[in-house]
Amino acid sequence: MLVNNNVILITGGTAGIGRELVKRFYDFDNQLIVTSSNTTNLEKLKEDFPKISILLCDLANPESVQSLVSTCLANHPEINMLINNAGVQYNYDWLSEENAEQKILDEITINFTSPMQIIYGLLAKLKEKDTAAIVNVSSGLALAPKRDTPIYCGTKAAVHLTTKALRYQFEDTNIKVFEIIPPLVDTAMTAGRGEGKISAEQLVDEFIRNFKKDKYESNIGKVKLLRIIQRISPRIADNILKGGK
Repeated sequence: MLVNNNVILITGGTAGIGRELVKRFYDFDNQLIVTSSNTTNLEKLKEDFPKISILLCDLANPESVQSLVSTCLANHPEINMLINNAGVQYNYDWLSEENAEQKILDEITINFTSPMQIIYGLLAKLKEKDTAAIVNVSSGLALAPKRDTPIYCGTKAAVHLTTKALRYQFEDTNIKVFEIIPPLVDTAMTAGRGEGKISAEQLVDEFIRNFKKDKYESNIGKVKLLRIIQRISPRIADNILKGGK
């Protein structure tokens, strides 16, 4: 897949992995449309990357997601690449958590339902392009869960399997389906948790190398080791991640 001359929609592009993806693809001379649920953060991003287009979108709100899709179809029909990066992670123990119904719903909607709705909504336009790509960001926790993030792990497992299934569906089309499977990355979402984090820059470096080679699954950093351990003993892999920070 070419890394330049694309028109790319990136969700959650104002911080962490998303911001680094914006920076890298901006430097590669692509046209970028970047979303966030925070207007201030979008405006600051545009100050740093003046050629981007910005769109406000709350992925927890289905109407906002539908508005995003409609706006892209009307104003950016040339989009040939979608990067579903935005996500949220809640640490909670259901035995003690009270009134968590909305948190559960939001986490499922932001991490899984809305990204899939965006893919489906843009699919007709993507099919028209000579070359198109979908990039979904999942997690090593899609492969082996940790105790304190049950919904996050479940949604990322859903992203992982749905990405693979869509790759099967689209294999005879012009649409290439990629997945980034990160380890623990040093972002605001992981602040104060865990050790041995990689930087967003390191993650994107590895992904870009794979993207250029049409390597559809990017097992980043320690995820490669996790894959090996899973093949040898899934139980050991589960025990390693079970109590992870």
